[in-house]
Amino acid sequence: MDAVNYIRGLRGNQIYPQNLVLPYMPVEGGKVWFVDGDQSTGSHGGRSWSDAFDETEFDGALSSLGDVRAGDVIYVAARTMAQTDTDPISYTTNLTVDVPQVSIIGVSRGLTQGGLPQLKVGATTTQAVIRVRAPGVMIANIGINGAGATGGGIRFDDDGGTTYASFGGSVLGCHFKNCVGTTATNAATGGAIMLSGAPWQIRIDGNVFYKNVGDVVLLDTSNAVPQDVVIQNNIFSPVAASTDCNIYGAGGSGFGYVIIDSNVFGQLPAVGSGSIKRYMDLTGADGGMVTRNVFGALAADTGTTLTWLAAGTAAKIPTTVHVAGNYGQSDTATESGEVTIGANS
Repeated sequence: MDAVNYIRGLRGNQIYPQNLVLPYMPVEGGKVWFVDGDQSTGSHGGRSWSDAFDETEFDGALSSLGDVRAGDVIYVAARTMAQTDTDPISYTTNLTVDVPQVSIIGVSRGLTQGGLPQLKVGATTTQAVIRVRAPGVMIANIGINGAGATGGGIRFDDDGGTTYASFGGSVLGCHFKNCVGTTATNAATGGAIMLSGAPWQIRIDGNVFYKNVGDVVLLDTSNAVPQDVVIQNNIFSPVAASTDCNIYGAGGSGFGYVIIDSNVFGQLPAVGSGSIKRYMDLTGADGGMVTRNVFGALAADTGTTLTWLAAGTAAKIPTTVHVAGNYGQSDTATESGEVTIGANS
């Protein structure tokens, strides 16, 4: 059956996402925009791939990009690589997402550094590659390489709504590499995904982290403690010599409530001159669950094992946060390697 006989719009026309209504496509009633860093023709109006915004326009405040409004979707194409390239061609940007309820979605060829459109910091190297200063924002399928910068990857800023808020944000299916804060040895100063102020209801799901000084970092709680934060299905930085802490939640007063579920943690962070050197530090958390995670460290009743306790050597987990169904490596064939709360586990 020939579709053009039944769908008149196909005859001699291109069909774009805004023409379709499909499951999992966040189109709502907003517009769809396109960013292509290799675009050199057209008027750069951003409403089609053939007239996409270019690299220079995908920088600064999102509100100045075309006529972007709440509910809009922005698709970002990867820069074109040559056959001999050994690193992705990056967008250079200091993007501030100051429009509520927008979705920024990379055109993905797989969850790898070379399979996603990659962003690196622009002219302001001390600012995050992406600052989120609006509620309900989704960032998906984007690669961020923090090399040469000290402002980190994605930062959710929230001053309690006085000037901006960032609750309800999601980071899904992204790749983070080489992200540091003001120092490369202290995760408390920044990293790949950072929360500052009072961003509530944040979801961090399905991402890959590699060689970041900190992967998820609560910088401060200057307005209120972040609650209902879900960190799930991620692969955290596994190289001990590059990382200080995978999840640092001790900034300010700590999390209000946090779920850390079904993640993979590699070697115990041990960057030289590191300040924290643990998988996670949840000191100050009012409540939460650490469930179904796996760790690349001994967790058994025998051998030299690490501890998951309020002052643990593997992770600082206060008694207000419950631990269940987590596993490390066992020391013998007869042990399960289950992480339990105790003096030697």
